[in-house]
Amino acid sequence: MSVFNRYATFIQDFIYRNNWESLRAIQVAAGDAVFNTDDNILLSASTASGKTEAAFFPVLTLFTEDMPHSVGAIYIGPLKSLINDQFMRLTDLCNEAEVPVWHWHGDVSQSHKNKLLKNPSGILQITPESLEALLIHKHAAISKLFGDLRFIVIDEVHSLMRGDRGGQTLCLIERLSRLAGVNPRRIGLSATIGDSEATGKFLSSGTGRKTIIPEIEAKGTKWRLSMEHFYVSGAQTADGKTEEKGLSVLDNPTDTAPEHADPGMGYIFEHTRGKKCLIFVNSREECEAVTTTLRQYCEINHEPDRFLIHHGNLSASYRETAEAVMKDENQYQTTVTTATLELGIDIGRLERAFQIDAPFTVSSFLQRMGRTGRRDLPPEMWFVMREDEPESRAMLPETIPWKLIQGIALVQLYIEERWVEPPKLDRLPFSLLYHQTMSTLASCGEMSPAALASRVLTLSYFYRISQDDFKVMLRHMLANDHIQKTENGGLIVGLAGERIANSFKFYAVFQENEEYTVRCDSHELGTIVKPPPAGDKIAIAGHVWIVTEVDHKRHLVYCEQVRGKVPAYFGECPGDINTKILQRMREVFNEDKVYPYLMKNAVVRLGHARHTAQNSHLYDEPLICLGGDMWCLFPWLGSYAFLALERFIKIKCAPVLKISGINPSRPYFIQFTMKAGREEFFSVISEMEKIPFDPMELVYPKEVPLFEKYDEFLPAELVKKGFAYGILDIEGMRERVREWAGKEMGNGCYCKDRDGFSD
Repeated sequence: MSVFNRYATFIQDFIYRNNWESLRAIQVAAGDAVFNTDDNILLSASTASGKTEAAFFPVLTLFTEDMPHSVGAIYIGPLKSLINDQFMRLTDLCNEAEVPVWHWHGDVSQSHKNKLLKNPSGILQITPESLEALLIHKHAAISKLFGDLRFIVIDEVHSLMRGDRGGQTLCLIERLSRLAGVNPRRIGLSATIGDSEATGKFLSSGTGRKTIIPEIEAKGTKWRLSMEHFYVSGAQTADGKTEEKGLSVLDNPTDTAPEHADPGMGYIFEHTRGKKCLIFVNSREECEAVTTTLRQYCEINHEPDRFLIHHGNLSASYRETAEAVMKDENQYQTTVTTATLELGIDIGRLERAFQIDAPFTVSSFLQRMGRTGRRDLPPEMWFVMREDEPESRAMLPETIPWKLIQGIALVQLYIEERWVEPPKLDRLPFSLLYHQTMSTLASCGEMSPAALASRVLTLSYFYRISQDDFKVMLRHMLANDHIQKTENGGLIVGLAGERIANSFKFYAVFQENEEYTVRCDSHELGTIVKPPPAGDKIAIAGHVWIVTEVDHKRHLVYCEQVRGKVPAYFGECPGDINTKILQRMREVFNEDKVYPYLMKNAVVRLGHARHTAQNSHLYDEPLICLGGDMWCLFPWLGSYAFLALERFIKIKCAPVLKISGINPSRPYFIQFTMKAGREEFFSVISEMEKIPFDPMELVYPKEVPLFEKYDEFLPAELVKKGFAYGILDIEGMRERVREWAGKEMGNGCYCKDRDGFSD
């Protein structure tokens, strides 16, 4: 029987109503796996490929044949906006089958949640944080709610594999399954998976099942891609250079930027009017700054405001307004956003996306590109690379347009190799261990140390953590009253621990700053950190406001709107860049090809960078003398291997080589002064690498490197251990040093005298 014929009648009718001529390959593969196996399933396909329907069509079919006696399926989404979007889509699909669809997160009314508690059934859509809260506060009801749970669908599974949040999700699923006495099948959905086998193993952790990963032959996708470079002010690189060629602009301008506008911002302004676009930036601060600038241009031109804003610190009403406008086919506005609109929420027919500077990952590039191109239109992205023009006396590293080179590397890696970042699943998650220990005690009440260990330490995500390390953590928690020992020898949450576990912020494992809610009259604008005193100005929601009052006790900021422009600050988190990207950046300097998506300014700026690289031997020489005792090292390593190398040089090599003034620009280069020469540098660093050392030696003597949210509540020795063995990429660093040593031994490439370069 074909998959289509196996579907329930109401699903077949749904397909007919939507004029689908045939099932997509991913829907056929998913249906076959769900209907004919008992395995977990990982579905990877491009954005808007029908992954959600592929998962739920067979699941709902099975439900109509044998309706679950509790919630039958959980859909876990990384964002509330994605939950809300999928809620509407699934509700429309499920109404005919009389399968209820529930959603559960901080913005959902309590009355809606109460209905689920009274009648557990159908499909529950929830974020990891809300699932954590549910396990803590409704512990006794878990068996009733999920006693017949059969499927867990994890959307955008790649986004949950970058740190503790993915680990938390796995822990929650395992804890819930144990409490409810079920072993539901898991279905992972993603458009950008770098290592499908590793992801499949991650998905199956603790289930005893294998994961089926259907190989879907992707149709060739045509991209409309351009990349242009702008100096923030002054003349541009291609001005007056008629001989230089590059990609022509993909579309004619529909507006005119004000005189003296920032060239890059003006370029975006001129190509968004009358269109529905997204502008992606890499931080909330930049999101506010770009929105404010573009709105000012509207005001100067006496035009209606046509720019919206969307990021994680805005109030729900602001985010939902932007989402609603994006979905409205008759609205032609542009939304400036961070990663919050990167994931799978349906925001209608978007004509193009702009990306200011390079994202940190190939995955983000693909996700953002995939926001456009729906409804049979090709995906379209315009990169806008901006930098201050280097000063005439600037030295080598400052003359390189790093973001332009990084953007080219990201695009080329995918075009040439279809490469996407693999998941990192070998960390030592002590912060999450603390969190899950507290959560388990908060939900279960008094437990013996042995029972607590059997509940927590056996969770599959903690496979690298020893019983001894767990005991060290428990002793520390006892000493600081985060947990207490009862007269019976059991463990409960202590008084200090209650203050942490009783806060709504406890449910999340990602880093949060101390936030203040910003209000204008009764209208909530969003949140900020470190509010300024009354009389100062802040930027939020794409406007500027003057602070009238700060209520530190209630964490409230009152303000009034004013005109002008000021920087915003929400607490920026740098991205993790993979070594593969840095290596491809290095290759860009050694190529003579002109990439077809580069526009004229970008072509010229790349040419300048390649000329600089050639003259300085940047491709061949990782260590370059900038003059006198000043040196610059270009390791071409990703963020955590770069960090390991930086520490290795500072701790192990600097005393011998008389290195001082180490100034890194992560992960591109390290500047320092050194009394030794080039040959001695490579000799010393090679010999030091050969000497076995404990990764803990790369932690500074008095340093406690707080890296994750709950590290501050851990004993220092575990924080250091988690950083040294789970964060620093020691092996990646050592491989690069050994590579340098091999080249030095092979052809003397790196053994030049310190006064210049030989041919």
